[in-house]
Amino acid sequence: MQSADPRWSDVDGYIVEHLIGEDPALDACLAANAAAGLPPIDVSITQGRMLELLARANKAENILEIGTLGGYSAICLARGLGDSGKLVTLELESGYAAVARKNIENAGLGDKVDIFVGEAVATLRGLVEQGQTLFDLVFVDADKQNYAAYLDYALKLSRPGTMLIFDNVVREGRVLDPSSDDPKVPGTRKLYEMLKNHPQLDATAIQTVGAKKWDGFLIAVVREE
Repeated sequence: MQSADPRWSDVDGYIVEHLIGEDPALDACLAANAAAGLPPIDVSITQGRMLELLARANKAENILEIGTLGGYSAICLARGLGDSGKLVTLELESGYAAVARKNIENAGLGDKVDIFVGEAVATLRGLVEQGQTLFDLVFVDADKQNYAAYLDYALKLSRPGTMLIFDNVVREGRVLDPSSDDPKVPGTRKLYEMLKNHPQLDATAIQTVGAKKWDGFLIAVVREE
């Protein structure tokens, strides 16, 4: 695979300088994550602002996130909520969740975010069985092997007009290769296959380059009935 063009990160820096500016809360989040030994796989600051703006544009009051890590994207999404809005975020690792709780509280968003610790499919099943309030936006950035299952549960927890966003759906072009040795590719390809001519969803995907190299987001919207 061709190495990243250094201009990708340079352009990200230009965008941040002109459109976003400094963000002490997010900087502190990344520093805390690094200190705790979390993998540096958060969305970039430009991608985080995109998530915030999509939540605001969708007037989201209830957001579901699958994959908390250290809370970086949760902070971005929670900033896009209305005054009475709530974010539910799911994390497998209790240690990661503890770091995320502290980061989210330090960002002043502790009252807007609930973190559920455990295997996400089981947690999602429980939310469905408990009659969880339907979500306006769902962001999935977790184990790719379960992307198909996450799509199924996201639909069960959505209403017409809900936006679904899946991260890491290009994987530096490896998504094209059905025989790829990247274990995350089959789950990603399964997601595309499920969405092809889907009866309830309109979808697209967009490739991205930048500080996070070459990847992409898949975005789908639940059709109006």
